[in-house]
Amino acid sequence: MNKALLIALLVALLCAGCTDSRGAYINFERLQPLTALQHTNDDDQRPLRIAIATVISPKETIEDYRNIAEYISQQIGRPAVLVQRKTYEELNMLMSNGEADIAFMSTGAYCAYRGLTAIELLAMVEYDKSTFYDMQIIVHKDSNINSLEDLQGKVFAFTDPLSYSGHMAVLQLLMEKNTRPEKYFSRYIYTYSHDKSIWAIANKAADAASIDSMILNYEVSNNKDLLNQIRVIKTMGPNPTGPVVIREKINSEQKEQLRQVFLNMHESASIMPSLQGLLIDRFVVPDASCYHPLQKVYD
Repeated sequence: MNKALLIALLVALLCAGCTDSRGAYINFERLQPLTALQHTNDDDQRPLRIAIATVISPKETIEDYRNIAEYISQQIGRPAVLVQRKTYEELNMLMSNGEADIAFMSTGAYCAYRGLTAIELLAMVEYDKSTFYDMQIIVHKDSNINSLEDLQGKVFAFTDPLSYSGHMAVLQLLMEKNTRPEKYFSRYIYTYSHDKSIWAIANKAADAASIDSMILNYEVSNNKDLLNQIRVIKTMGPNPTGPVVIREKINSEQKEQLRQVFLNMHESASIMPSLQGLLIDRFVVPDASCYHPLQKVYD
């Protein structure tokens, strides 16, 4: 009887395992009800889909993105929904598959984009009166590491595989030495957040990390203790800030309306705190030529 019960149980489990689970899959990363993401070919009849993959304190900044999405919705008179992903590759896939209309891209994500859906620049970020930033390699202040050569055999913290400051710039430096991270470092990790990379160095969870200089300056200004924990050993740049991109096939009238919304967003006192929370003073007209050198690097 025990053997019969065991066989029945195994058969039940196998049957359950054979069930097509795709229909039951729930993506908890989608921030809006599924009814708000109805598929339709009419751009004017469905919500504007805004894609993000934040690497600056994701839990803290999501509310800022929500406020911006709501502001855009009010300005264009059309519902807007956020579609959040963890990595830049996932963000690029959303745009490539036509599952998003606008995306807040990092410099690296844009320069790496080779998707099936054509996109174009809508605006780019200006922060601290500049549209450029540096890649910086940081170590703990007590560390005896003073150069890239000293990092051989150490533990390195990257942010995202497609990030320029958080990954690709270091690959460039190592390629000049005819080596790669898996050979040069004893181990490397991806934190998927610049602030987590900074935390890893401050708490000696890694020997070094590469990050965006704007984010480091912001973090240090808000946490003076970091000045006594972190030291910069390498700077590389300048590099253009991340752009906002849009699907090329969105009708020109809507596209121009959205462009003006972004370019004038900083004039709204109600939305400025959210922009500042994302290290944005304002959006400016993008210069595509700024990205061409880095696009060749990703090629």
